[in-house]
Amino acid sequence: MPIDLTPLWISLKTSLLATIITFFVGIAAAYWMLGYQGKWKSLIEGIFVSPLILPPTVVGFLLLMFFGKYGPAGQFLEKFNFSIVFNWYGAAIAATVVSFPLMYRTALGAFEQIDQNLLLVAKTLGASQWTMFWRIMLPLSIPGVLAGTTLAFARALGEFGATLMLAGNIPGQTQTMPLAIYFAVEAGDNNEAWLWSLVIMGTSLSGIVAVNIWQSAREKRGRGGERKRGRGEESERGSRGAGGQRGQALINNSGLFVDIEKKLSGFELKVSFSADKEPLGLLGGSGAGKSMILRCLAGVETPTSGRIILNGRVLFDAERKINLPARDRRIGFLVQNYALFPHMTVAQNIAFGLPKGLSSTSVKQQVEAQLIDVQLQGYSDRYPQELSGGQQQRVALARALASVPEALLLDEPFSALDTHLRSQLEQQMIATLADYQGTTLFVTHNLEEAYRICPNLLVMDFGQKVHYGSKYEVFEHPATVSVAQLTGCKNFSQAIALAPQQIEAVDWRCTLRVVEPIPDELSSLGIRAHHITFKNNLKSESNPHLGFCRESENTFPCWLVKTIETPHRMTLFLKLHSSSTGNQDYHLIAEVFKEKWTTLKDQPFPWYVHLDPMRLILMSGER
Repeated sequence: MPIDLTPLWISLKTSLLATIITFFVGIAAAYWMLGYQGKWKSLIEGIFVSPLILPPTVVGFLLLMFFGKYGPAGQFLEKFNFSIVFNWYGAAIAATVVSFPLMYRTALGAFEQIDQNLLLVAKTLGASQWTMFWRIMLPLSIPGVLAGTTLAFARALGEFGATLMLAGNIPGQTQTMPLAIYFAVEAGDNNEAWLWSLVIMGTSLSGIVAVNIWQSAREKRGRGGERKRGRGEESERGSRGAGGQRGQALINNSGLFVDIEKKLSGFELKVSFSADKEPLGLLGGSGAGKSMILRCLAGVETPTSGRIILNGRVLFDAERKINLPARDRRIGFLVQNYALFPHMTVAQNIAFGLPKGLSSTSVKQQVEAQLIDVQLQGYSDRYPQELSGGQQQRVALARALASVPEALLLDEPFSALDTHLRSQLEQQMIATLADYQGTTLFVTHNLEEAYRICPNLLVMDFGQKVHYGSKYEVFEHPATVSVAQLTGCKNFSQAIALAPQQIEAVDWRCTLRVVEPIPDELSSLGIRAHHITFKNNLKSESNPHLGFCRESENTFPCWLVKTIETPHRMTLFLKLHSSSTGNQDYHLIAEVFKEKWTTLKDQPFPWYVHLDPMRLILMSGER
């Protein structure tokens, strides 16, 4: 007697239909839940995954109550003389409901793994939500989505309990393979049960194996790109491209004005500044609020109050309830990890932010012009994983500039590079910014980097602006101890004014002559470690009250406490007036080149340290 194959066809068509429905509904639900932060999130999440937890018979009973004759869906469908109970449609719905959680959870997990910086950059390049989903989120989540689809199909193929409750076991109409197995065993026909069991296992496992093979091949291609990147790691050349920023439209630039506050848990950002064509450096330690300022400017964070105006356009105004979306602000953003779209080539990355509607020839020309400017001709078809760190940075910069932004935000662009590459690319960055016609904000915690690149500096500390001015003013005349510390000063003492050009350094227990005017609210005194010099040992008697040698002002006896060696310098910890009682008993930190150290280290104590009146920093305000 020939075997009835209808359970196979019924199972395949119900499973395929359930998988198709689950694919679209599951992805849509995952995308929605990714951005939903409402108070009902936990409840909705529980409902979505409940078919994975509840016994299938319970799920089937609930579906029967919902779609049955007296259920809300059943009564509605009855008006159209249609019912899904105890027919093929019921089997498909049961399979869809029990397989949905697998698709939903897998897709949600895949979306959550996407680097948020990719979406941030896409917004600043003018991408809409649909564009970001279609061109970035979905392609990057394909492995997870494909895995979820395979699992959903396998689960739908093996569904039994819910199908039996809602669709019943009608041979030739609703009897799927799991039902056929159950009733074959009930009838004592183990051979038929074995047959359908093997078909289900073979079908499910073949799909899973195929996905695993595809993912393995994909990972191997990725590792091959990494090896190619390693072999091609070049000595980056920082010379400036001869063409400058070709195709860069001149921006009618009236500058950037920012006056915002943003209250966060345990942190309050409050800052006001303006910037023009000269790069403005945002200097400060971790958690100072530098990156938050950039995110507010880009439109990915919303200030609590204030205004942001760029070239006369109001980007944000809390009072007038203006808050332009990121895609309309015309701001380029270069984040720390560069956030190149990994599934796109170099050319596709650069072209992402170009205006829509350009011809393919125009797009190619503009991309090539950007590649010439960053000295990456011939790299258009490579993927980000095939590039070195320095090359990735240059592609990210080219992508940001290709959209002709009115402001360019650079968030520690050299932090991911080694010292050698950082120095070379820094020179190219300086040349690029010299040609750029917009406003540039450069975030860093590296004071030397800020000094070399930015004529003007905004120093931040715990969300507050503590000094704002030219780099010379900030470094030579820091307003407070915190600013001086951020600019590299290591020596501080409480200070008291004694006369128009004389102060007492309380912590150093000495009196000093100063040159610069003493602030009305003098609180502290400082001197940089490399500004401390040493005099030859002076034989004359010192004045114990004033603490300096008669032959040289601001010169005091000192004893060495400990040293720290670096490749080119020695850091010396010094105790003034008397020898030290321990490693932490010191007043000053000095830095000298090793050539100086070789002549200094053999001299007998006390040494004599000189604090140049021209180098002393006088500060007011809190320490």
